[in-house]
Amino acid sequence: MRIDICLCTYRRPMVAETLRTIDAVDCPPHVTLRVIVIDNDETPSARDTVMAAARRMHLPVRYLHAPAGNISIARNAGLDAATGDWVAFLDDDEIVPHGWLKAILARQRETRADAVFGHSRALYDPDAPDWIIDRDYHSQIRVPRGGRVLTGHTCNALLRWGAAPWTGQRFDLARGTTGGEDTEFFFRLGRMGARYAIAPDADVFETVAPERLSFRWLWRRRLRIGHSYVSSAEGVVARLRLLAGAFAKAVYCHARAALALPRRAERNFWALRGALHLGVCAECLWVSPGRHYGR
Repeated sequence: MRIDICLCTYRRPMVAETLRTIDAVDCPPHVTLRVIVIDNDETPSARDTVMAAARRMHLPVRYLHAPAGNISIARNAGLDAATGDWVAFLDDDEIVPHGWLKAILARQRETRADAVFGHSRALYDPDAPDWIIDRDYHSQIRVPRGGRVLTGHTCNALLRWGAAPWTGQRFDLARGTTGGEDTEFFFRLGRMGARYAIAPDADVFETVAPERLSFRWLWRRRLRIGHSYVSSAEGVVARLRLLAGAFAKAVYCHARAALALPRRAERNFWALRGALHLGVCAECLWVSPGRHYGR
């Protein structure tokens, strides 16, 4: 079983630590791992860091430069270079535990799924606002909807590749600067017949950067999540139905936020829920979410 781990990076020295933890995972004897690091910066700024880390690793590492400032370009370069039976996706600021690989592979064997998604757990600085820590806004936790997993993320995933019918599919370049490209990609593969599962024991961990510990950052992130969710709707009628439901939910959430005005944690909770539904409304009306990557 050959697995290519695709790791996109953009101006993050933390990628060296991520590579170190990938190299230390417990790898079953029947599995062959290779790491493909794709640098999405305008210049190959990560090359020296990646190659220095690679010299200390047991696993083979391939460095690619795929400019610039569009995460879909980098993800697609990784898929173009992948030759394994499976591809895995991780982020360049994550800590990968020793047992991650065995846990996600065990879940795949158990379910026979075409893709398995693990959680990405946030690690907060002690000085982070209590209202953020209490609600754990930065962790990315996959949950089924109606008993089914409909889409996934690229912060912790294993995807059947090799001879799969979707090897010609790529991430949407139009979403590569706004975010949500992974949500749309896995929705699309699901419509092609891909079956998904969640691996509850295959967590990875991400330290939350200080600039992300603000209401404004979380608001923009929730808007983008709403935008990307609309890729589940096929056709104008489906978009209109989604728009009507999301508008009603946005009004309700912001009314609750207004009622909770003196209570910061409750107010922010409802406002951020409302932001997600506003993002759905905006995407249904073809309003751009704005640039996120490559700034």
